[in-house]
Amino acid sequence: MHEISLCLSTMELIEQQARQHGAKRVTAVWLEIGALSCIEEHALRFSFASASRHTLAEGCQLLLDYQPAHAWCWSCSMSVQIEKHDEGCPQCGSHQLRVESGDSLRLKQLEVE
Repeated sequence: MHEISLCLSTMELIEQQARQHGAKRVTAVWLEIGALSCIEEHALRFSFASASRHTLAEGCQLLLDYQPAHAWCWSCSMSVQIEKHDEGCPQCGSHQLRVESGDSLRLKQLEVE
């Protein structure tokens, strides 16, 4: 379960940003999850709740935004949208794809008091 390490790292960034802006409390966090990030939502929510204990973000609302992945197809020279790692190019069916985006977790926005 890599979600806990992701949440611990994310919580460090949240705390840093909140303190830098003089926040007393984080009320909401928006995370962007790429389709190829291999992040399980239930595990992420559980890990986030655990990682946020005794921080400025304890009890905050966690909002998730799922993003499709984009890849470059070496066979047809097209930038295409994919949803899974083993998916072929929707244009030509080739599996010679280079992932360009959609394989990460990104802190998108914070709401603070």
